[in-house]
Amino acid sequence: QVQLVESGGGLVQAGDSLRLSCAASGRGRYSMAWFRQAPGKEREFVAAVSWSGGSPYYADSVKGRFTISRDNAKNTVYLQMDSLKPEDTAVYFCAADTRHMGLIATSGPYDYWGQGTQVTVSS
Repeated sequence: QVQLVESGGGLVQAGDSLRLSCAASGRGRYSMAWFRQAPGKEREFVAAVSWSGGSPYYADSVKGRFTISRDNAKNTVYLQMDSLKPEDTAVYFCAADTRHMGLIATSGPYDYWGQGTQVTVSS
């Protein structure tokens, strides 16, 4: 059983930065990811990172602006978001995949989810 708790969301202006955190409880080595969902839209993949932290995977829309990382000693995954745009406005969710190898960019394989944190970027 894995519990995930996100934090760090808020209201910022375009061009600003924000760092999201996701604290995980429960043992095991598993990949983790961030997804987001804007009003009226489907949940979309943002970034994923393996247990080792190497070779993270990003959606094209955030590549070069967002950085995913993890600190296994703290059981925490981070999403550093720079050069934020109004279109980044969404509820951001972290997720854990305890059943598969590799990094997956669809939501189905992820078996644990946090409650989400709101990120709002004003123009």
